[in-house]
Amino acid sequence: MSHAPTPTLQSKLPNVGTTIFTVMSTLAAEKNAVNLGQGFPDFNCDPKLVDVVTDAMKQGLNQYPPMTGVPVLRDAIAAKIIALHGREYSAVSEITITAGATQAIITAILAVVHAGDEVIVLEPCYDSYVPNIELAGGVPVRVPLTPGTFRPDFDKIAAAITPKTRAIIINSPHNPSGTVWTAADMLRLQEILAPTNVLLISDEVYEHMVFDGQQHQSAARFPGLAARAFIVSSFGKTYHVTGWKVGYVAAPATLTTEFRKVHQFNVFTVNTPVQYGLASYMADPKPYLELPAFYQRKRDLFREGLKRTKFKLLPSEGTYFQCVDISNVSDLGETEFCKWLTSEIGVAAIPLSAFYGNGFDQRVVRFCFAKKDETLNAALQRLQSL
Repeated sequence: MSHAPTPTLQSKLPNVGTTIFTVMSTLAAEKNAVNLGQGFPDFNCDPKLVDVVTDAMKQGLNQYPPMTGVPVLRDAIAAKIIALHGREYSAVSEITITAGATQAIITAILAVVHAGDEVIVLEPCYDSYVPNIELAGGVPVRVPLTPGTFRPDFDKIAAAITPKTRAIIINSPHNPSGTVWTAADMLRLQEILAPTNVLLISDEVYEHMVFDGQQHQSAARFPGLAARAFIVSSFGKTYHVTGWKVGYVAAPATLTTEFRKVHQFNVFTVNTPVQYGLASYMADPKPYLELPAFYQRKRDLFREGLKRTKFKLLPSEGTYFQCVDISNVSDLGETEFCKWLTSEIGVAAIPLSAFYGNGFDQRVVRFCFAKKDETLNAALQRLQSL
């Protein structure tokens, strides 16, 4: 039986191949390595959370919820934002439940970016930002964070703004570097954006992982930023359920209206029982209020062990990532080093060059410490042979 040829097509994302996360996870599985590459926990969530979702399913809450999300969950989010950041969002017109933060980000971009609009991204950055901008027909404008410290360079950011700039995407606590923006940083950004119509997409998925007594500076706290911001967060990160893919966006009503137009035809709505379960679980703020201490202990355990290696430790102010400089360990580039580390030492990491459009190699790799203590100890034992 002869097969007709499939029509050829021109890719909308010609530069996207297999991601480094897939490559490293596959290699880690093949070599039976301890996988500290991809950012997800290897421990379970609170059994109470599973119970409340199961209860919702058993109660028959299994049909479509409202397009914007279950009202009790939106109420709970509004209450949390006002308690933590002092800004009031209307649960009805300013909060939308999304299928994870990644969907929230592409939906915000598709809602506001027109063909030819420029969107500023600060590199290194999460790998969905640039393809999202390109799918919207926008032009990504890459501004590097300061190499070595990963602090924002506000002169460079200000210089990148043109009449075509539609939006800027920021991420604090920052993946991959673990850097946290300060109140002074947010005020400086507010000052730069004040005379413009530039929108802000603030990726705050690691909001509850800020260490050493620092506070998460949400865009919600700064009136001049909140007025132009889509604030994105993730229940998956906060409650150790990354596979549930539920997040939310808080934004002023006029921005939310446009966001929901795209959301309606992009996912329409997000699974019902998990939304009810999350709403009931959120009644107790303790799980997210105690998260910084939970992850800080893991960070400290991991850093203590890494001190017995030749890696140079970069600060980890937030997130569940620890970056290290490999200069004293190897002459290899980051990607080759990560492959070697996985194959020969049995620990998987991610090269920072994967988070730059031009593959900028500064001899830094990223480990994830959102793992059981025994996983971290097993990895440290292997790494100490370096």
